[in-house]
Amino acid sequence: MSLAFLCPGQASQKVGMGHDLFQETELGKSYFDAANRIMGVDIQDIIFNGPEEKLKQTQYTQPAIYVVSVIIGKLLKEKGVKPTCAAGHSLGEYSALALAGAFDFETGLALVKVRAEGMQNAGTTQAGTMAAVIGLDDDKVREVCKGFGDGIVVAANFNAKGQVVISGEVEAVRTIMPQMKDAGAIKVVELNVSGAFHSPLMTPAKEALIDKLASIQINHCEIPVYANVSASPVTSADDIRQSLIDQLENPVRWHESVSQMVNDGISSAVEVGPGRVLQGLSRRIDRSLNMNGVESLEQIVNFNHV
Repeated sequence: MSLAFLCPGQASQKVGMGHDLFQETELGKSYFDAANRIMGVDIQDIIFNGPEEKLKQTQYTQPAIYVVSVIIGKLLKEKGVKPTCAAGHSLGEYSALALAGAFDFETGLALVKVRAEGMQNAGTTQAGTMAAVIGLDDDKVREVCKGFGDGIVVAANFNAKGQVVISGEVEAVRTIMPQMKDAGAIKVVELNVSGAFHSPLMTPAKEALIDKLASIQINHCEIPVYANVSASPVTSADDIRQSLIDQLENPVRWHESVSQMVNDGISSAVEVGPGRVLQGLSRRIDRSLNMNGVESLEQIVNFNHV
């Protein structure tokens, strides 16, 4: 049976996640200790003890989820679970690439640190926000955004059919929200985020990421990773590098990625990391996909994939 590792992105974090992995596994302890060293702050304390408001800051959220997801994925692989492919939602793409062997844990975390700090800073210098548009198809959301002439607003996450997130300047997003309702959306809700992710407002974050990506070794993947920007599998270093650069300013094509995996023969998937966001989306995308989640040591021990 073909299995995909799917790694969650920002908003899946929770205070206390991964504490059992740190306390009870050598790999967990080793990776969490490395994370403190690479981050230059006590990221363990922020993850295990919060406060939640601090963990929700982009500069900490993204590294925190990456650390926990990669530990879980590595422990599953040690147990003999062999994924056929992988993908990750936004930040989760870095976790997926680490688990696919594109780079080691430490290199990936150093990359995520640069990305997270760049995105946090971009959100501070160019105030932006995001909103979920429910009940409108992808093309209609694109059309309304394209016809909007009063500021920057774009479609940022195509999460599932009828579930799209838009992103842009604060006033532009708030102004277009009623227009989305007029176009037929069932509901439009502004999200509690620190910036306009996956939009042109993230351009300032790109330069530092380009420099960092140019300075590291990226390996040919052991398994294909479905890239957010193309919804297609990538394995080569050049394609991975370009996908990660393009991802900052372009939409996450999530439901296309999952649908493409199913078309390519994937029959089951596991959400590798905290939360259940991707499990919820997969039910909306394709109910034929047998999807589970693993976010604790107990679930790793009991995981049984035949």
